[in-house]
Amino acid sequence: MIRKEIQLILDSLPEEELQKIYWSIQFIHKEYLYKEKLIEIGVIISNLFDGATEIINKWDKTFALNISDDIKESIYYDQYKWHIFSYEIQDCLKQHEARNAFNAEIKDEVYVMYQNSPRVLLYSNANALVAEDLDSQQDIYVFNKNFTWTYVNTHEDMCGPYFYKVK
Repeated sequence: MIRKEIQLILDSLPEEELQKIYWSIQFIHKEYLYKEKLIEIGVIISNLFDGATEIINKWDKTFALNISDDIKESIYYDQYKWHIFSYEIQDCLKQHEARNAFNAEIKDEVYVMYQNSPRVLLYSNANALVAEDLDSQQDIYVFNKNFTWTYVNTHEDMCGPYFYKVK
C-alpha cells in the first residue's frame, strides 16, 4: 500500500525534484544497511537518553585533556573534534594502523557518538564490530566505556580514520 502511494507521488514529480528525493533515499538506505549489518553481527543498539551530555563532555576531557582552549580554537575543534588528530595535535594511529588497533580492541560495550549530535548510543555485544563496518558512517566516534581509547571515522577521505589510546 505505501509503495503504491510513494510511486504515485514520485510519478507526479519533475526530474529536478526527484534528484532531491534520490539523495534522501540514498541516505536512508545507507543507514538501513548499516543497522542491518550491526544486527547481523549481533550488536545491540541502545539510545542513551540520560547522561549523553556527560559522556560527550567526558570524551572531551579525556581525549583532548592536554589541549589548550587557544589551540582548540585555532584548529576549529568546535566544528570537528577529530581535528585534534588531523592537525596532529594529539598523537594517534592513522588509516590502516588505526583500523588494526580498533579491530584488536575488546568491544563488549562501546559508546558511539556523532559530531554535532546530542545523542549517544551504546553498542552492546559489539566484539564482532570491525573498522570496516563503520566505513559508511561519517564523523563517528567510538570509544570504550572506560574512556581509554577512541576510534574516529571522518567524512573526509583524506583524513582518518584515527585511533587514540590514553597513555
